[in-house]
Amino acid sequence: MDYREEIAKLLAKQVPLKKEEILKLIEVPRVSELGDYSFPCFSLASIFRKSPNEIARIIAEGIGSTDKIIVTAMNAYVNFSINKALFSHDILSRILKEREKFGSSNEGKEKKVLMEHTSINPNAAPHVGTSRNAMIGDILTRLLRFQGYDVEVHYYVNDVGKQIAILVLGLKGDEPFEEMLKIYVKNAKKAEKSKKFEKKAFELLKRFEEGDKSVISQFKRAVKICLDGQKKILNKLDVKFDVFDYESRYLLKEKGKLQNLLSRLKETSKLFIDEKGMAVLDEKGFGLENEMRNPVLVLTRSDGTSLYPLRDIAYTIDKIGITKNNIIVLGEEHKLHYKQILTALKLLGYGPIKVVHYSFVLLSTKKGVKKMSKRRGELVLLEDFINEAIKKAEKEIAKRKFSTIKVARDIGVGAVRYAIARVEENKNVVFNWEEALNFEGNSGPYLQYTHARASNILKKARRKAVKLDFSLLKEDREKELITVLSRFPEAIENATKNLAPHIIAHYALNLAESFNSFYQSCPVIRVEHGLREARIALVEASRQVLENALNLMGIKPLKRM
Repeated sequence: MDYREEIAKLLAKQVPLKKEEILKLIEVPRVSELGDYSFPCFSLASIFRKSPNEIARIIAEGIGSTDKIIVTAMNAYVNFSINKALFSHDILSRILKEREKFGSSNEGKEKKVLMEHTSINPNAAPHVGTSRNAMIGDILTRLLRFQGYDVEVHYYVNDVGKQIAILVLGLKGDEPFEEMLKIYVKNAKKAEKSKKFEKKAFELLKRFEEGDKSVISQFKRAVKICLDGQKKILNKLDVKFDVFDYESRYLLKEKGKLQNLLSRLKETSKLFIDEKGMAVLDEKGFGLENEMRNPVLVLTRSDGTSLYPLRDIAYTIDKIGITKNNIIVLGEEHKLHYKQILTALKLLGYGPIKVVHYSFVLLSTKKGVKKMSKRRGELVLLEDFINEAIKKAEKEIAKRKFSTIKVARDIGVGAVRYAIARVEENKNVVFNWEEALNFEGNSGPYLQYTHARASNILKKARRKAVKLDFSLLKEDREKELITVLSRFPEAIENATKNLAPHIIAHYALNLAESFNSFYQSCPVIRVEHGLREARIALVEASRQVLENALNLMGIKPLKRM
């Protein structure tokens, strides 16, 4: 039973609010003695023309208590305490029945979502900074699929930008993927110092748009090498894609789409040709004035060739054509650019798409915190980072004398993924190796170790097929753990609504801590018959819910460590 829903129905009979509004107001008290849920009455003062304290008393009396739910008023709150025996039976029975589906509302049934994430420029190996995009996108994909959505994951390949032309200028024809970064960095610095060299890059781009087969072939070869290498590295993090969309299609096979788009924008009376001959979109009056002195979006060069904002608009329209439910994951440095793209779409009559912006990944080093830059060559490559995580995991495993070293990869990758997932998207991730690989703290390995501990208990215990009596679970640690388990569906709902992976990570940590407190306080195997089976079932339910949370974060649940 969903007790929040049940409480919302009871409150709906007493207050002039819709159930959805009531659900938003229902809280979980910080002090468990106050109850399992509470409803604040401050917002009702103007409606009832009474004090919030008086309103709380009237509502509590109006609802009344039952064998299932005890209703009380304290100050401005209506508190709800659930009958623990019934509560325990409902929650644990539901988990053991639904298993890997527990927590899902199946809200996305028969709904399609297009998720675009990562979309790294195919000019070099990915670095740690770009991994946050990939992992946020991947966790959101797993979350939405868990909720029943049909999710199609797209990767937009920017295969015709200036950065690709700069890379192509340095290629001789037989370079491996591992050399691409060095070549790009060298030529990027050269382009900064030499206008003549930079001009060569633009000339290559112009020849590409004009259909020069030799240039197109050079671009395709460079992009393929880089994209294949990037996919191989991202696969190590278990990040996969369904569709790869190439930007070049708007310059080659689908060039007419850009001309049609310019014609449609011209009809808005917002498109003009400036003194240099460039097509420019006037975006004044859409709230961009605080971020730009003159809100305009340049769409073409003076020679009429398209710039990437025009192609971005065309691509987004194509995605909307697949489904109106669109999500894109972007770094915070792209906020203004994408606001301009969304403004252009609004002018054309398209509704907004959901954008998840994230801050940077910084590395904690002996010299301080370090931000990465591909152009300057100041970065840590993602592949090196993953390999380093695995090596450090192997050392930790050897130090702790775990049974096998085969799990090092899973622990290393789990450490990286959790370190990214646990931080709110609008905050920087400061990655610290000691914290990430701490088996006793806020880390991926700690969660995996907790799952392995629960699995080991279940392996030793082997619950007998008897009728379970959950009313025997009376200890405080047992009740606290059951309460935490009951809140998994709520965490999933909030993570889905806010497109926020950190909510899942925070919940998983809370569950692991609650389970370990229970484990330290309550023997499972060496207790009397009846209580033994009830506690084994509680361990089984805890392991299942933790496994569900780990799977959503792309962290492998380990049975042995």
